[in-house]
Amino acid sequence: MNTSFLIRDGVESDIANCLTLDTSYETNYVWQMSIQNEANLFRVTFRTERLPRTMEVIYPPDEKRLKLSLPQEHCFLVAVGKDSSDVLGYLSMWRDDANQLVRIRDLVIGREHRGQKLATKLLNVARQWARIRQIHQIIIETQTKNYPAILFCQNSEFEFCGFNDQYFRNQDIAVFFGQTLR
Repeated sequence: MNTSFLIRDGVESDIANCLTLDTSYETNYVWQMSIQNEANLFRVTFRTERLPRTMEVIYPPDEKRLKLSLPQEHCFLVAVGKDSSDVLGYLSMWRDDANQLVRIRDLVIGREHRGQKLATKLLNVARQWARIRQIHQIIIETQTKNYPAILFCQNSEFEFCGFNDQYFRNQDIAVFFGQTLR
């Protein structure tokens, strides 16, 4: 199914529709983290690990996080159907002026609308938003078990740039991918 869509600034009334999207995904792979701590050497390694069976994961949308993206200094974008006001996906991004960077907290496409380049188009609009505001770097955060998002980051020319081993409320490991804007 190929849907015509528009990307626009999100408003508070869009949040309820964002929260109803099917955000679940399936994966056969994860990034496995291992830590080695020896005398004068601390090494963290990530490797792609095949799972014994397909894992279905539900990405929990967060109303509070979306509301925090609403002020003008941040960015909340929605992809909506051209012939309807249905929200097909969204992106939330927070600005850090001190470091001249933005962090993409959410890049979500409803399950039934994936594979139509919506995420790429939302990301391109976010890049444009950042360039206009003279932001020099974009960072995307995701979980080690969100292998589809990791591949998307890599395919979108983002580089692995860090991790936090207890970043999310559920204690999932976050991995960060960055891209310098030119």
